[in-house]
Amino acid sequence: MKINIIEDGPIVLDTEAQVSVQIAGHASDEPISGPLFLCRCGQSSNKPFCDGTHRKVKFEGISAELKLD
Repeated sequence: MKINIIEDGPIVLDTEAQVSVQIAGHASDEPISGPLFLCRCGQSSNKPFCDGTHRKVKFEGISAELKLD
């Protein structure tokens, strides 16, 4: 699995593993696999997923990359 934090943008979770997502206390019906673009600005209307709103609100954040075996 690779986690890429995009400068001024979302967190990208790149994995072939199946991930169950829980939104507002409700788990998704089907596990999904990556890449998943996760909101980091807190303004997405599709949380926990990124919808590009970070561009409109001019979100600023650092970049980073993690690789997990």
